Amino acid sequence: MTTKIEGIDGLKAAVGQHVGYSAWHQVTQEQVNMFADATGDHQWIHVDVERAKSGPFGGPIAHGYLTLSLTPTLLTEVFVVSGVSMAINYGLNKVRFPSPVPVGSQVRAGIEIASVEEVSGGAQVGLTVTYEIEGGTKPVCVAEILFRYYL
Repeated sequence: MTTKIEGIDGLKAAVGQHVGYSAWHQVTQEQVNMFADATGDHQWIHVDVERAKSGPFGGPIAHGYLTLSLTPTLLTEVFVVSGVSMAINYGLNKVRFPSPVPVGSQVRAGIEIASVEEVSGGAQVGLTVTYEIEGGTKPVCVAEILFRYYL
C-alpha cells in the first residue's frame, strides 16, 4: 500500500517515521546483463554465469549500483507526495552494500524519512533506504538519499 503524504508539511510531520516497504522485485540475469551493457561493467561475478557458480558467491550477483538504481521504482511504491510540482534526485550522502544480491533474488526497499530542510521553492528530504532480499539476514544496500520537492 502506498503512503500518501500531503505536501511539504506532511513530509515534515513524517520525519523519523518508517513509511513502508515496496513490493518484492526479482532481479534477473537479463537485468544484470543489460545493466552491464549500459555501464560497461562486465565483471565476471555479474555476467559469466558458469564461472560465477564457482566464485565467492556461488552464482552471479547483481551490481551494487543496479540495486541502487531500483530506487525510483521502489520509492514510488512506498510513498507519493501531493501538492508539489516535481521531485528531483539531489544525490547521496552515504551508500553501503553489506551483502550481495544473487541473481534470481527478490529485492524490496524499506524507507524512512530522516530529514526535511526548507530550500528555495520547496524542501530537501533525506531518506534512509534499506534494501533487502527475501530470506536474507543482512541488508543488501543501505543508502542515505536526498530528494528535492518543489512547490
